[in-house]
Amino acid sequence: MKVLAAVLLSSFMLLAQAAEVAGVKFTEQIDGPGDAKLVLNGAGLRKRLFFEVYAMGLYLPVRKHKAGEILTLPGPKRIAIRMLRDVSAEAFTEALIDGLRRNQSEAEMVRFAPRIKQLTDIMAELKEAKEGMAIDMDWAQGSGLRLVVDGKPVGAPIVGEDFYRALLSVWLGANPVQDDLKAALLGAKS
Repeated sequence: MKVLAAVLLSSFMLLAQAAEVAGVKFTEQIDGPGDAKLVLNGAGLRKRLFFEVYAMGLYLPVRKHKAGEILTLPGPKRIAIRMLRDVSAEAFTEALIDGLRRNQSEAEMVRFAPRIKQLTDIMAELKEAKEGMAIDMDWAQGSGLRLVVDGKPVGAPIVGEDFYRALLSVWLGANPVQDDLKAALLGAKS
């Protein structure tokens, strides 16, 4: 009986930790890059003016609630973006680059330029981030940053955990694209 109660409580806790954002469900735990078990750290909504652009979940090996800890946390990670409207590949990557500029020095932007171009080229091949599209940005040591669209890897992996951390800073840095999205990804309860 105690075992059954523990299993039911554990199942309830997992369901309670899952999140739904603008109709998009983010599960509590996923099999991440390299078959790593990742947990949902937080999920939120990216808005631009009054438009809902995408729902986003952040998956980590362990929950962390401070941006600095997440930005330096080693191991696999996933940025899970679920598009809520059509956005051109150019607009999508311009927004990422703007977020990088807001959180990186000029020298870092120069250093990241070849990897930014690689990411931009991958997105350009897609032409558009369409409503309903699932875009995952996975990090795994030895594999690099892997862009996965609707469950299929696209483009070559982008090397360097420093670049993945820079991408995370778009949402979690000192100058995030949206303060309430940052709070949601850090696991703040609304």
